[in-house]
Amino acid sequence: MNGSHHRSLLTNREREIFALLLAEKTTKEIAAQLGISEKTVRNHISNTIQKLGVTNRSQAIIELLRLEEFKLE
Repeated sequence: MNGSHHRSLLTNREREIFALLLAEKTTKEIAAQLGISEKTVRNHISNTIQKLGVTNRSQAIIELLRLEEFKLE
């Protein structure tokens, strides 16, 4: 499977948003960069939080790192 050991839990857009959160971007900056509204950014973050069964974006980031969805560089 092309070296990928698991399928991502995240949609492409959720992955983009969390990559930008990891890069310390604000919701407003993410919205501007992706050309979407801040509400849409928050909706994607909320969907990811629900998928992971956590209560906030910090816990979501920790869980995504634990699941190896992202790696710190």
